[in-house]
Amino acid sequence: MTSEYNILIADDHSVVRQGVSLILKYSLPNIIINQTDTLNGVLEKMVVTTFDLIILDINLPGGNNVLMIEKIRGIDPNVKILMFSAFEEDLYAMRYLNSGANGYLNKLGNEEEIVEAVRKVLTTGKYISDSLKDKLINDLLNNVSQTNPLERLSNRELEISRLLVNGYGNLEIANHLNIQMSTVSTYKGRIFEKLEVKNVVSLADLFKLYENN
Repeated sequence: MTSEYNILIADDHSVVRQGVSLILKYSLPNIIINQTDTLNGVLEKMVVTTFDLIILDINLPGGNNVLMIEKIRGIDPNVKILMFSAFEEDLYAMRYLNSGANGYLNKLGNEEEIVEAVRKVLTTGKYISDSLKDKLINDLLNNVSQTNPLERLSNRELEISRLLVNGYGNLEIANHLNIQMSTVSTYKGRIFEKLEVKNVVSLADLFKLYENN
């Protein structure tokens, strides 16, 4: 990497932004780093600055779903997007990659993985971890499709499922996601139907079985 690159780190936690910024500046001195903590901040900065790469928190305020990618691409179709999340790759990575992201990086990765992910996206346009690559190859060789029942859920259904499993009630979920309680109830019904469970206890058991597989 010899060119100079403009990178935007979008995460609502200052400690995360500062930490990633320090790691990248140390290992990739030919970069210029900007920061923001909301999706609106991303879109506003893109209007005045052309970025080579956006490191995008999967839970960024104002976004929280794959539609973030569509909004960003609406301003700059060529910008590279590296999703940044603590959520499991098995459940989330392909959703965002299929929606147009260039890579998916787990926040629990070490410094070398962060640098490698950024370097690869900037130079080759793509990044997936070795563990995800192995899973995809294994699934392909064994003709495996949808082995994890949680993969039947949409992004919003998966998000609400997590909140249910973590003890949130319908009202708390509605307030947390800024949606109507009736909408939560509708999603809850869909989730139970898709996963063939009858209550939150059974849903939690399913998550224990599959979310780390």
